Amino acid sequence: MASLSSTLLVTFYLTFTLLLLLLCSHVVTARYHHHGHRGHHNNKKQHKHNSHISYPPSISPEPSPSAGDEGVYDVRSFGAVGDGVTDDTEGFKAAWDAACQVDSAVIHVPVGYSFMIQSTIFTGPCQSGLVFQLEGTIMPPDGPESWGSNKSKRQWLVFYRVNELSLQGGGVIDGRGQEWWNLPCKPHKGPNGSTLPGPCDSPIAIRFFMSSNLTVQGIKMKNSPQFNFRFDNCKNVHIESLHITAPIWSPNTDGIHIEQTSNVEIYDSLISNGDDCVSIGAGCYDVDIRNLTCGPGGHGISIGSLGNHNSRACVSNITVRDSVIKQSDNGVRIKTWQGGFGAVSGVSFLNIHMDNVRNPIIIDQFYCLSKDCSNRTSAVSVSDIEYSSIKGTYDIRSPPMHFACSDTIPCTNITLSDIELLPAKGELVLDPFCWNVYGGQETLTIPPIFCLLEGNPPSVFENNDLGYCSSS
Repeated sequence: MASLSSTLLVTFYLTFTLLLLLLCSHVVTARYHHHGHRGHHNNKKQHKHNSHISYPPSISPEPSPSAGDEGVYDVRSFGAVGDGVTDDTEGFKAAWDAACQVDSAVIHVPVGYSFMIQSTIFTGPCQSGLVFQLEGTIMPPDGPESWGSNKSKRQWLVFYRVNELSLQGGGVIDGRGQEWWNLPCKPHKGPNGSTLPGPCDSPIAIRFFMSSNLTVQGIKMKNSPQFNFRFDNCKNVHIESLHITAPIWSPNTDGIHIEQTSNVEIYDSLISNGDDCVSIGAGCYDVDIRNLTCGPGGHGISIGSLGNHNSRACVSNITVRDSVIKQSDNGVRIKTWQGGFGAVSGVSFLNIHMDNVRNPIIIDQFYCLSKDCSNRTSAVSVSDIEYSSIKGTYDIRSPPMHFACSDTIPCTNITLSDIELLPAKGELVLDPFCWNVYGGQETLTIPPIFCLLEGNPPSVFENNDLGYCSSS
């Protein structure tokens, strides 16, 4: 009897355990399918609402039909292939032409694809709120030999007469600049930095011309043949969160260049290249630059060059603040040619950190790219320039502050405060260099600067440059 009871207990225990295991397995399986189904449902929902965050497919999907999400124009639906080899120019132009006619349209360049586009002009005017959503990669033909004979070699993609355009996304613009940098005319190809004869035109990667209310945000740009982004005759420009890279020896690869352009914001970006991080040309005013990292490499943040070929140049109300410049040939620079006319005024450089920078603070009114530039009596005047909280280290090959102003039109009202610049190597502190510069220091500087002239020269505004700029 006791043996039978024991047997029954063991049988009951084994049966209960087996049932429990089966029940747990069913619950786990049910939970797995429930989560999987919910994830699949979310993916459908995201596609329906055209999420711009997706992942490279293991097998290329069929392009979404053009009658898909309303107002979204996937370039693949217009014939673009995205294999990095096929010429996708016509597909992009067709997508642009269609989207241009619709309010708040989105041109979608999907992730996981590489589109090769020839030199092209995207022309407006378009309906307002156009978005060029770049999630994949776009690139030009690979070098001068692959460039179409009937295509401009001075620019690649141009946006012309467009209002309210946003170029945005997490995608990549690959400029494929190597072969352009190696043209014989480039400065690094000849002996001692000289140039050699031969064709020299190289394309600006992205150019905005005669456009307004522009946003460029989130884009990664690498290896541009020449300037990365250029804005000519534009107004109301917002640039944010760009990542621009090129080798430190790549010639003329300015990160962002603006010319005849006003009301510009350049924020929160990283630029490492072979020329100016940001360059500000003639006719620019109301420019705010904040939280940039410039370098390694490049020539820092420059106003100019201005006044070349005896030209007029007016630049005013420029602020550069809260930024880092590292291992660059220059820090914050104003450069003008002799013989020009006009004025640079109302410029503030605030809270800039220098890391092993040659010429951290420099005004050069004798800018010249050769050794035979003659002295001229006219010059672009430079006045009302503020340097505050400029700190860090400098390359001892050049003095930490360099003010070389025109013999006939000196720099005026140059003010310095809270300047601390120490040598990156060694203990030798070089004296600042001054030539015909008037101004003062609001606090003691490191190194001390005793070469500023006090007051204003009596004849400084005889050419009325400031009045001429403000009245035009």
